[in-house]
Amino acid sequence: NTFIGLSWQKAILKKIAKLKDTKYRLATPEQESKGIDGFLGDVPVSIKPVTYKIKKSLHEDIDVKMIFYDKKNDEIIISDECINQFY
Repeated sequence: NTFIGLSWQKAILKKIAKLKDTKYRLATPEQESKGIDGFLGDVPVSIKPVTYKIKKSLHEDIDVKMIFYDKKNDEIIISDECINQFY
């Protein structure tokens, strides 16, 4: 992960955690190697850009909740569907 990528992941986790009144944390390097980017409460999540949905050949076979985001200008947009899958 790049510094910018980690910053976006943290911002996304923080935003959803605040909306859902739960804690969040980034994954450890060992967890990252399994496709986990972070946790919302105790739920492992993978955070990907919406373009990831298009690149079917790159899909990982991991058992975590997926959060897709889009970046427009300087704003990170997360769909309600991705937010509402938690609790």
